[in-house]
Amino acid sequence: MKKIEPMTLFGYNKLQAEVKDLKEVKRPGVVKAIEEALEHGDLKENAEYHAAKEQQKQIDNRLGELAEIIGNAQIVDPSELEHAKISFGSTVVLLDLDTDTEITYVIVGGCESNPDIGLISFASPLAKQLLGREEGDDFKAKLPNGVKEFEILEVKYQEIVFECN
Repeated sequence: MKKIEPMTLFGYNKLQAEVKDLKEVKRPGVVKAIEEALEHGDLKENAEYHAAKEQQKQIDNRLGELAEIIGNAQIVDPSELEHAKISFGSTVVLLDLDTDTEITYVIVGGCESNPDIGLISFASPLAKQLLGREEGDDFKAKLPNGVKEFEILEVKYQEIVFECN
């Protein structure tokens, strides 16, 4: 069964740019470093060679991960979705009932998430428990750091800001 990876066009383009950078800049640089290290002779004690080979392996692994994610990508335009209930791309304002603190999250794709600026992956424990809920709902969320109680103050769609300026 194919694992669908929803994301916005921004996330898809970000992944494509990373692939391009790895293939056209980073990997050729590492190959050159390996060639230069080979010129130093004895490979057993050639730290530059071993470091470059390890870096090449990491780049190749990341390219494999990216190929799988991109292969499973389903580009979603959140502005075209209904946001009466929480769904992909929804902006959700929560009230933490334990601390009486308001928190705002936007539900995005895994490759787009950045909790520091309020972007959480649709696959995160909190987002999974938010999906399908509505404004005014109270619920207890089972999170990695324990159970928290929230009230959903607002559910809406607004333009997603992916990076801090």
